[in-house]
Amino acid sequence: MKINAVVGNLVKDLGLNTNELEIRKLRIVSHNNRNYFNVSLDNGNLYVSDRIDREELCGSELSCFIDLEILAENPVNVYPVKVEIQDINDNSPSFSKDIFEIGISESAFPGERFVLGNARDPDIGTNTLQSYTLSPNLLFSLGEKTDSEGTKHPELILEQSLDREKQQTYTLTLTASDGGKPLKTGTALIKISIQDVNDNFPVFNQDIYRTSLQENSPIGSLVLQLSATDKDEGSYAEVTYSFSHIPDKAQSVFTLSSETGAVTTIGELDYESTRSYEMTVEATDGGGLVAKCTVIIQIVDVNDNAPEIIILSLLTPIPEDSPPGTLVTLINIKDLDSGKNGEVTCQISDLLTFTLKPSSNNYYKVVTASHLDREVNSTYNITITAEDEGFPQMVTNKTIHITISDINDNLPLFDKPAYITYIPEHTPAGTSVISVHASDLDENENAKIIYSIINTHIDDIPVTSYVSINSMTGVLYAQRSFDYEQLREFQFQVMAKDSGSPPLSSNVTVRICIIDKNDNAPKILYPSPDTEGSPLFEFIPHSAEKGYLVTKVIAVDADSGHNAWLSYHLLQVPDPTLFTIGQYTGEIRIGRDLPDMESLRQKIVVLVKDNGVPSLSSTVSFNMVVAETFQQVLPEIKHQPNKSYISSNATFYLVIAIALISLLFIITVLITVIAKCRKSSTPPSFGTYSRNVYPQFTLGCPSEISDTSLPFPFSYDVCVTLDSKQNEIAYLKPVQNVPTDNLIDTEDSVIAGENVTGAQSTQKESCTCVPKSKFILHLGVPEVGLSCQKRPRFKHC
Repeated sequence: MKINAVVGNLVKDLGLNTNELEIRKLRIVSHNNRNYFNVSLDNGNLYVSDRIDREELCGSELSCFIDLEILAENPVNVYPVKVEIQDINDNSPSFSKDIFEIGISESAFPGERFVLGNARDPDIGTNTLQSYTLSPNLLFSLGEKTDSEGTKHPELILEQSLDREKQQTYTLTLTASDGGKPLKTGTALIKISIQDVNDNFPVFNQDIYRTSLQENSPIGSLVLQLSATDKDEGSYAEVTYSFSHIPDKAQSVFTLSSETGAVTTIGELDYESTRSYEMTVEATDGGGLVAKCTVIIQIVDVNDNAPEIIILSLLTPIPEDSPPGTLVTLINIKDLDSGKNGEVTCQISDLLTFTLKPSSNNYYKVVTASHLDREVNSTYNITITAEDEGFPQMVTNKTIHITISDINDNLPLFDKPAYITYIPEHTPAGTSVISVHASDLDENENAKIIYSIINTHIDDIPVTSYVSINSMTGVLYAQRSFDYEQLREFQFQVMAKDSGSPPLSSNVTVRICIIDKNDNAPKILYPSPDTEGSPLFEFIPHSAEKGYLVTKVIAVDADSGHNAWLSYHLLQVPDPTLFTIGQYTGEIRIGRDLPDMESLRQKIVVLVKDNGVPSLSSTVSFNMVVAETFQQVLPEIKHQPNKSYISSNATFYLVIAIALISLLFIITVLITVIAKCRKSSTPPSFGTYSRNVYPQFTLGCPSEISDTSLPFPFSYDVCVTLDSKQNEIAYLKPVQNVPTDNLIDTEDSVIAGENVTGAQSTQKESCTCVPKSKFILHLGVPEVGLSCQKRPRFKHC
């Protein structure tokens, strides 16, 4: 058939859809170097792509088939196809020689037969050789002899006696004809020379020689030894050997010794190329008589071909979410040997992740055996091993590289379970606060992380008003300057989201603690700062002794820690020995016995400073008046330019009345007060809780300055008078369960030891003050208090 001639339609035969041809990508898998057929992807026709010679492919075999394998993808399938090659009469019969020379003795009798060389026609059936004809003559006729293989050999039959003297040579034409249409013929000349009497032909010891030869036999190996004998003597008995017919492939492989008849190898044998050879050998004696025999050599296969691994389809990369059983590659195993030498077993190296499934006709599928995880193993090198069953066994290994493609199956993970950072208050806006970092085990876009703040509110203010975040780097920046006294700490959540589809995210809590700075000066609660510049008078009776408590300065600091740790100092005092002040209590006491004089007035200035760096301070002034009676103090107060004291006569008489009542009360309890004051004349120490209450701070989050907290974890309500000129203060109501010794209640009939917060008092006696007006100041941090001794009921208890 001509090239591009259509053999058949695969779409029709295989039941495929014409529209699927381009998607299925039909193609022929060839195991030879030549492709005789091809497939049209337009209509599915199988057409001839190269010249086909049946005789070249199959020789003289009656049936000739070409096995094809059609590979279809999407999904992968292999379809075996057999194409039968039918013979046509394209070969003419041919003789091994163009001229056959025969010597016939003149003594030959009519009826003697002389074997001629037979013709060969590689066609089969009726197209092969059918008959021989001889050119017309009177002396000879043509006969046939059929050997055990069924091959017809023409014979020349002598019809009449010969006379060498009449004619020494004859030339005849031998014609071989086949049965094809049109008829084809081949001719050879027969030259007959009339010889003297040689009445014995060479005779082979057998008509057909059969032998087997391993394909790995070395060059020069003896294949077989031919032997022919002639009963004649002399030159008529000398036999020479030659090939009368030998295939072209055999000419480069075998040689025949003309003298000895030994057949030896001169080339390499290959069972996979040619499995058998058939040759005709003739023995000729010295008189020209010829005898013929057939030599058949069978090639024995040895295991000289390693299995071949052919990768037909490799699907890589494979998504990591591929289910078990996903096809990875399709392979074909081929071994050119035969029998056990060609039987191949196949296996792969990684049986935990992949498995090998046999298909058909030595096809195998490599499929996944378990779930894949790119983060555990992103690449696999699978070694395919093919072993035949020959001896010695031959093994072939082939490694395929498989890549696992990523899917977004991993959450971004932060480096820490939570983040905490400390920043000083008043840090400028735009300052980098902290950096959060998350990592993702995925790759490419699936591992690209974007950071964002989950929008929450802090005191009804969005957290984004406090901090912002760089979405690419995870660096957090302050959006405002923080004030420790307004906001000590806050927390929020940061979300890390990858760029996969769908995206995955995780959150982490970020806690920001503000570190206090010393930015608040101490605030003096008593004496009240609302005196409008009027000096404060403190009355001291002549009976006061050393250690007598004159008054107490109460101050607070809005800072915390060391910054709120207050100390009290006498800044201006005329006589430093007359008054002392508790450095940490603010209690002003008499430092020595009072001088013996009718009246004494001194102005002192108290400095209150904190422990910050740099230290901040506030001052307050006192007028200390020593007099025997309260009436002696009135002129001092009267001459002060304070409009509140001279605003009206009613106020003046009211003060006189209160002073008289107070004087009567002082006289009544004077002895008891003096006794109590002597017992407690020792100045209170810094660590005595019953006498001193210090500023207290507590931190809401861990801090490197937490070791400076004072040892009084209590919170108090402080009661002071709005009008500091009345010199009335009251300290009451501890917020937590704390000892209430020496504390002053605001009610006339309430004893400080009474259970205000659920705790029982350990002391029943206390002083009592009756303020005209008061306000409650509840401080968070620090909180302050005032200790009070038992004193007579008086105005400035």
